Amino acid sequence: MPVQRLPLVFVFRSRAKEEKAHADKAQVTDSKQPRDPQAKKGRPTPKRSEAQSQRRSVAHTPTTRKDAAKRQREERRLALERQRQALASGDERYLPARDKGPVRRFARDWVDSRFNVAEFFLPLAVVILVLSVVRVGAIQSIALLLWLIVIVLIVLDGAISGFRLKKRLKEKFSGQNTRGAVAYALMRSLQMRRLRLPKPQVKRGERP
Repeated sequence: MPVQRLPLVFVFRSRAKEEKAHADKAQVTDSKQPRDPQAKKGRPTPKRSEAQSQRRSVAHTPTTRKDAAKRQREERRLALERQRQALASGDERYLPARDKGPVRRFARDWVDSRFNVAEFFLPLAVVILVLSVVRVGAIQSIALLLWLIVIVLIVLDGAISGFRLKKRLKEKFSGQNTRGAVAYALMRSLQMRRLRLPKPQVKRGERP
């Protein structure tokens, strides 16, 4: 009888040794991984703000090309809306690139603070056009003369305004790049005051 029990005891002992060896190996492997002593399950617990930001980023990440295109259209629409509001309020953050910067702002304010002959060109042109349609030689001659006077006044006023603005820019922004500011201001002076964008931020006669 003792001879028959020896193989079973040997088998049980071999299995116990193998299980113990596997347990020791797993314990050594786990001990090599860094563990936060204050964290559970061997890894640090993420902060609430980090977890929320991760969930939002996953939720807003487009999964298909259609979703990505839809998101781009929405972002473009929001950017245009912010730009439209900035053109009305003068907010520098969302203005187009051609209108940004203190130099361009000063040029706009300088033009808006004074009367410009060019801004009355459109209503004068309508009056002259009506006069030129009348089939009366004297009235048509007056209309032609008015055309010449208006054009000469616009050129003279533009030349004087450009010279004065260039001088002011050199005084106020010495050493800075003011290239294109004079042309920008003259193009603005051609528009009627109420139609200018960005909207005027100064009153007439107010020194910018």
